[in-house]
Amino acid sequence: MKDIHNNKNTLNKLPLHGAVGAGLWACRILVGVLFIFSGLIKANDPLGFSYKLEEYFEVFHMTFFSHFSVSMAIFLCALEMFFGFALLIGAYSKQIAWGLLLLIIFFTFLTFYSAVFHVVQTCGCFGDAIVLTPWQSFGKDIVLFVLIIGLFINRDKIHPLIKNSNAEKGVVIIATILSFGAGIYTYNFLPVMDFLAYKVGANILDEMKTPPGAKPDEYEMTYHLKNKKTRELKTMSSTEYIKSNIWKDTNWQIQGEPESKLIKKGFSPKIVDLTINDAQGSDYTHELLSNPFYNVIIVAYNLDKTNVAAIGKLNALALNLTQNYNIRTVLLTSNSAKDAEAFSKANHFFSEIFYADEVPLKSMVRANPGVLLMKNGTIINKWHFNTVPTYDNIVNQYLDKH
Repeated sequence: MKDIHNNKNTLNKLPLHGAVGAGLWACRILVGVLFIFSGLIKANDPLGFSYKLEEYFEVFHMTFFSHFSVSMAIFLCALEMFFGFALLIGAYSKQIAWGLLLLIIFFTFLTFYSAVFHVVQTCGCFGDAIVLTPWQSFGKDIVLFVLIIGLFINRDKIHPLIKNSNAEKGVVIIATILSFGAGIYTYNFLPVMDFLAYKVGANILDEMKTPPGAKPDEYEMTYHLKNKKTRELKTMSSTEYIKSNIWKDTNWQIQGEPESKLIKKGFSPKIVDLTINDAQGSDYTHELLSNPFYNVIIVAYNLDKTNVAAIGKLNALALNLTQNYNIRTVLLTSNSAKDAEAFSKANHFFSEIFYADEVPLKSMVRANPGVLLMKNGTIINKWHFNTVPTYDNIVNQYLDKH
């Protein structure tokens, strides 16, 4: 028995050959690369990922976790990248196999729940770079689940590429630091790659337009009918309802409200939810976004959570730009007019205040506050409050050149 056990251990340590070995390596590469890509693309925008986590917290009535959404977003992104990298180099294979299995079970449950109950319409698996529907996300997770099951069953056959244990530990430590560092860096600055509609160079007004001839979404009405005499029930589309002439038969009555169903997706502008109002509710969207001169927009989607020290510095910057170059500066927030006015008085805020929904403000710039430099509706540049240039730099780079 001892010899058999020793022989089994020896076989497990031998390099894999043939189809089994190739299949295991294919699974490692596919899963590893996909996890690294998924984690990296979300780490590019951890604040955006945290918003998605908050949606899930609301669905499951766990809003107390919202206070930790950013930390959890950075941690999950780093975990995905670390698992993917460790799988590729074969480090800690048993622990990584267990971690991958638990993670994919968790992700599969979330995407299945979203798809069935229509609660979170985009899972955020690949951030805003690749937007998947809930069913597409669930399908992707099923494929990953199958691959990871294969890795889990063969976890004893995954051997490290780095034979020296100290060297392996060093590589793992570096990978861990880089995994966490990516999310921390982009959170404190801005995404390295901006996949949102409000990226530098975009014209907001153009992104809100529907071009001539573009086809809108096509919907079909569905009617629920009941026969007064026979009590028979029918469900018919609006086309069937008209074509069958059933509407002429007074015995058939429509029950409840007709249902509208999307049957063909048409053109949809990249920006559909931006409306800017003043305290009285007057629409200033076009006036502010069509300004032909340089103008500065400070975005603080939530004044209760904004960085007050940064607001003070931006206030001084706005004052100097307005006094010396007649630059119009405004603050955009989703807070109520009453709360915004109280905030303005408490912080001696100089700029005009306008109001918009929280969702587009979160997309404008991944910072609270963040700054947009605009001209003719085009975003010339934008900054996180940690990277806003000085007054002299803005003047030298933009204003004195024109």
